[in-house]
Amino acid sequence: MEWLTHSQTGFRQAARYLLAMRLAIILTLLVAVAVAETTVSLAHRAESLLLCLLYGVLATLGWLWFSRRPPASALTVSLTLAGDLILIGFWLYLTGGYTNPLVSLLLLPIAVAIILVPGRQGIVLTLSGILAYTALVIWHTPAIEHEHHGGDLAQLHLVGMWVTFALTAAILLLVVGTLARQLRAQQSQLGLFRETRLRDEQIIALGLSAASVAHRLGTPLNTMTLLLDEMRSTTSVQKDPHLQEDLTMMQQQLSLCSGHLQQLTQAAVEARTARLEILPVGAWLDRLRESATLLWPAGPIRWAGHWPDAHVAVDATLDQAVLNLLANALTASPQWVGVQCRRSGETRLEVIVEDHGDGLQSAFAGAPGEDIVDSRNGLGVGLFLSNATIQRLDGHLRARVGDQGTTMVIDLPVSDQRATGVTEHDR
Repeated sequence: MEWLTHSQTGFRQAARYLLAMRLAIILTLLVAVAVAETTVSLAHRAESLLLCLLYGVLATLGWLWFSRRPPASALTVSLTLAGDLILIGFWLYLTGGYTNPLVSLLLLPIAVAIILVPGRQGIVLTLSGILAYTALVIWHTPAIEHEHHGGDLAQLHLVGMWVTFALTAAILLLVVGTLARQLRAQQSQLGLFRETRLRDEQIIALGLSAASVAHRLGTPLNTMTLLLDEMRSTTSVQKDPHLQEDLTMMQQQLSLCSGHLQQLTQAAVEARTARLEILPVGAWLDRLRESATLLWPAGPIRWAGHWPDAHVAVDATLDQAVLNLLANALTASPQWVGVQCRRSGETRLEVIVEDHGDGLQSAFAGAPGEDIVDSRNGLGVGLFLSNATIQRLDGHLRARVGDQGTTMVIDLPVSDQRATGVTEHDR
C-alpha cells in the first residue's frame, strides 16, 4: 500500500498543471519560431527547435514522475522549476536574448514556485530568474541572420509582446489560480480536521470520566444490594408490608442502576470494535420506545404509528443519543413530546423529536451540539455527545426553534443491508 505525505499529495495534484504550463510554453516557442520564419530567417532555427523538443520530453518525464512517484521534498520541485528557467533562458539566448518579446515567459516558473515551494526556495528561484534575465542582457546571439529586416523585426516584436502578455495572463489564471484554490481548499480541510480532533479529544475525556465513575459506582451499588437483602431478612421488616414495598422499589432502582452501568460497559466495547447492527426502522424505534417507557413510565411521549420500510445501521451509542434528546425534550416540555420518522429521499432517513418547550434556544447559537453548553438541569454534555455520535454514523443533527417549541431532526443514512442482526464487524 502506498502512503503519501500531505506535500506528496499536493505535488501529485499539481503535476498536470505543471505539464499544462510547460506544454503551453513549448507551443508558444514553436509558434514563435514558425511565425518568425515567415518574415525573417532565424540564425539558430534548428537549435531552437531541438531545444523545444528536449523541453517537451523533459516535461512529459516530469509529469510521469510527479504523478506516479511524487517527491517527498519541495527541493526537488524547486530544482525542476529551476530547470524550466534554464531551458527557457537558453532558448531566449539563441533567439535574441532580452530583445526577444517572449522573455516574460521567465515569470511563469517563478509564479508557480511562489505557490508550490517554501518561501526561501521561492526567493532563490526569483533571484535566479532575475539573474537569467540579466545574463540575457549581457550575453545573447542575434535573432536573425541579416539586419536588413528592421521593419519586419519591429513588427514581430510588437506582436510577440501581445502574445506573451496574453499567454502569461491565461496561464496565471488557469494554472496558478487553480493551484491557489486547491491550497485554500486544503487549508479549509485542515481547519475542519483540527476542529474535529478537538471535539474528539473532548469526547474521549468525557468517556474516560464516565468509565471512571461507572467503575467507582459498582462497589457502592453492591454494598447497598447486600444491605438491602439483610434488611429484608429481618423480622420487623417482614411484618411491615409498607416497608417491604419500599424495599422492593429500592431493589428495582438498584437493579436499574446496575443495568445502566452494564449498558455503559457494553456500549464502550461495541464502540471499540466498531460493531453496527442492521435493523428495520420499525424494530429499532420499537426498541427505543421500550427503553423510553422504562426510563419515563409516565412520560407524555407520543410515538407515531407508521414507520418507513427501510433498514438502518445502529448501535448502543445511537440509542443513547436519541434517548438524550428525548430527555432534553421532556425537561423542556413535560406536557407533550412527539416522535416520528420519515424518509428523506432514497438514501436518507429522518427521526424527528418535537416538544412545546422553549428551554434550548441558548444552545442553538450555532449548530446544535457543536459545543458543550450550560445546563440548569444536567451536566450540559448530553446534546454535545448526541451530536458527536450521530456524526460518527454519517448522520446530521438539525434543530428548529419556533413559537410552538423545538424540533430536533436526526438525519441518518439508510442501510443497504437487509438481514436483521448483521453487523459491520461481521462484514
